[in-house]
Amino acid sequence: MNTIIQEVTDRIIARSKVSRAAYLAKIERARSQGPLRGSLSCGNLAHGFAACGKEDKAALRNMVKANIAIVSSYNDMLSAHQPYEDYPQKLKKAILEVGSVAQFAGGVPAMCDGVTQGNPGMELSLMSRDNIAMGAAIGLSHNMFDGALMLGICDKIVPGLLLAGLSFGHLPTIFVPAGPMPSGLPNKEKARIRQEFAQGKVGREKLLDAESQSYHSAGTCTFYGTANSNQLVVEVMGLHLPGSSFVNPGTELREALTTAAAKQITRITDLGDNYMPIGHIVDAKAMVNGLIGLLATGGSTNHTMHLVAVARAAGFIINWDDFADLSRATPLITRIYPNGSADINHFTAAGGMSLLFKQLLDKGLLHNDVNTICGFGLERYTQEPRIIDGELTWVEGVAESFDKEVVADINKPFQPNGGLSVLSGNLGRAVMKISALSEPYCKIKAPAVVFEDQYSFDAAFQAGDLSKDCIVVVRFQGPAALGMPELHRLTPPLGILQDEGFKVALVTDGRMSGASGRVPAAIHLTPEAFKGGLIGKINTGDIVEINSITGELTLHVSATDLAVRTQATIDLTLSHQGMGRELFAGMRSTLTGAEEGACSLFVELDRLDSGSL
Repeated sequence: MNTIIQEVTDRIIARSKVSRAAYLAKIERARSQGPLRGSLSCGNLAHGFAACGKEDKAALRNMVKANIAIVSSYNDMLSAHQPYEDYPQKLKKAILEVGSVAQFAGGVPAMCDGVTQGNPGMELSLMSRDNIAMGAAIGLSHNMFDGALMLGICDKIVPGLLLAGLSFGHLPTIFVPAGPMPSGLPNKEKARIRQEFAQGKVGREKLLDAESQSYHSAGTCTFYGTANSNQLVVEVMGLHLPGSSFVNPGTELREALTTAAAKQITRITDLGDNYMPIGHIVDAKAMVNGLIGLLATGGSTNHTMHLVAVARAAGFIINWDDFADLSRATPLITRIYPNGSADINHFTAAGGMSLLFKQLLDKGLLHNDVNTICGFGLERYTQEPRIIDGELTWVEGVAESFDKEVVADINKPFQPNGGLSVLSGNLGRAVMKISALSEPYCKIKAPAVVFEDQYSFDAAFQAGDLSKDCIVVVRFQGPAALGMPELHRLTPPLGILQDEGFKVALVTDGRMSGASGRVPAAIHLTPEAFKGGLIGKINTGDIVEINSITGELTLHVSATDLAVRTQATIDLTLSHQGMGRELFAGMRSTLTGAEEGACSLFVELDRLDSGSL
């Protein structure tokens, strides 16, 4: 095992000794002998199976079969989740064939950042993760179930379902993906047209044509943003069937994998001899494996928050120093847009998940002594699924990449590190995704241009006020201020400034997420402006320095001058009303900082850990 990765794992275990023990004790208390519904009263149970068919009702009444919960994020507006429409019936049928029962336990919301980007609805996006976790927990709280199938794909949905699953850590849980849409317009062409639109060279009609050719059918968007990062991380953590993350919807293989997931969950409930609850799969080693998979592929920076929260749900405390140290030990071995021009389907064609597992295991970068939904160890994940003679089987994956521009030989990686840098300095702490930059590191020292929102940035760009070397500062975008919306509308204009020869970068307490591109961006800055972070004292013209080599993020203003400056304030009344935002005021007020997961769910746990309860 790589010594740095082992050291990080050991310190997470040591740091989390008390909280992990409390978590394991909690899930053991929730476990009981036989079907869990056996603890319900006759009235409770009668309510629980009242609407079932005769056969299912008899099975649930007689306490001889496992009952599996189905939790789905289906809606037919969101392309990634549209295929889930008929999954419940397919899953129920497969589970019935092996002598168990399934019930649809509940649905959770699934919003699309691609639809809400740059609009007020985006301010609900990050908070929807905690809402999803609570919604799934409500579905599972009936205590009718012996296992769970989680149906989710995109940005906040999978982390939310993970949080809920871990809250019910005594239940075996399998995540069931639906797969990416087939490849559409090449990513380079899409990016070119977006930039031309920002420059006024093409109109909205051409831009809409390009976007429609990119996002054109059911399935996940094919770039390597948070949605596909979710799928990869969940598989590396052993919660997917091997090789199931990136099989296109509507194919014979996709259908077979869905059926296989349904049957597999019945094999690992507490009614048999292979009990494997999610709380025993997601241990410190599995969490580190997830981080390694993310870093080796240049995945979404959103997971610097999501995986912190997920770990906390399993009783572990991880921080950005863990990310940074693991990044230094992990070579970057994929180039998937925005870290390259290939999409997720090209990654699969080049060797995909089985090759990723094989290379990381061979190099000692993954813990192999872990539990998965398929048993102990990760060897099964070096295989890939195939339909042979009409039957689903797994065959040994390829040993070498078919396209080394997309998946590199791990001994000749694209970068020696994972492409994530943690920056610290008098401004606070931030993360930077450097895997997509044209240069392997960022070193820029330039005057700041300060904005209080992303919309005033647009006006300044159109007026030509940013045509110079500068560091754009966009503040009051953090969790407590606005719920931390993504700021992707800034990317095309900043890219244009780069192409014009200017040295530009971004500093923000907001998000840029999985689609962070070639513009250097110090994001998730904490503490945020709304909570008194020093970003609130930056003036336009101040010199700011970003250095990913040394990990520095510095405002070059003397402590004496800063002491007499007034902290910037902002009236967010209108930003907290409309589009449902007023309904999230309570949640927004309890969100932790970015490095603590930007999460509202662990207030009581944090108080317990601090000894204040």
